[in-house]
Amino acid sequence: NLSLAADSTESYVTDPLCRAVRSATAVGITVVVAAGNFGKRTGADGKTVDVYGTVGSPGIEPSVITVGSANTMGTGTRKDDVVNRFSSKGPSRGVYESADGKRRVDNALKPDLVAPGNKVLASMAAHSNGSPSTLPRIHPFLVPPLATNGMPTNRSGRTAALMTRSGTSVAAPGVAGTVALMLEANPGLTPPLIKAMLQYSAAPLANANLLQQGAGLLTTHCAVRLAQPVRP
Repeated sequence: NLSLAADSTESYVTDPLCRAVRSATAVGITVVVAAGNFGKRTGADGKTVDVYGTVGSPGIEPSVITVGSANTMGTGTRKDDVVNRFSSKGPSRGVYESADGKRRVDNALKPDLVAPGNKVLASMAAHSNGSPSTLPRIHPFLVPPLATNGMPTNRSGRTAALMTRSGTSVAAPGVAGTVALMLEANPGLTPPLIKAMLQYSAAPLANANLLQQGAGLLTTHCAVRLAQPVRP
C-alpha cells in the first residue's frame, strides 16, 4: 500500500515512481496506490469546481490499483454514497515524445475504483509519555470527543485514543486489506487477476462517472468470494 501521490508531468513509462511500482508488480507484488486529493479547486468566482487529469504518481501507472475516495454519508446503505470531490480524477496526463517526435499524452483511465475515505475512524498514535502524536496535537479537530475524555489507555498502559482522517490515503488501505483477504483465500492470484476481480465486483455509483469512480465502490465480500473458486 502506497498512500502517497506526487504531482508529475512525466509519462508513466519514464516516471521514477511508476517504474518502481511497475517492477514490483512484475515480480508478483500487488501494489495499491492512493489517487491523490487534487480533484477540486476554487475558481475565480469563489465556487468549487471539479478538476480532471489530477491523479498523482505512481497512481498513473496502469499496472497498479489506483484508489479514489468515497463518502458513505455515515449510513449503512449505498444509495446515498458519493465520490468525494477532493478525490483526484482521471485521465492520466503524463506526456511523452513518440518515436516520430510528436508530443503524446498517456490518457490512461484512472482511478481503478474507489473506497470509503471520508472521516475514517482509526487508532491514534501516541508518544511514550501518553500524550497525543504530532498530527492530532496540531489539528485537534481530527480527534473525536469520545477519544479526548481522559485519554483512555489499553492493557499495556499506552494511549488508545481514536482519530478520524479523510482522503485517498485512508481509502487505499481498505483496498489493500481486501487484497490481503483475497490472497488468504487464494494465494495463487496474480496482481492482474486481483485488479480485475476488484473492478468486476465493485459497485458503480449512480452519481459518478468513470473518471471519478473507476469501476465503482469497493465491495470486499464480493471480491473475496470471487477469489475463492479460482485455481491457477
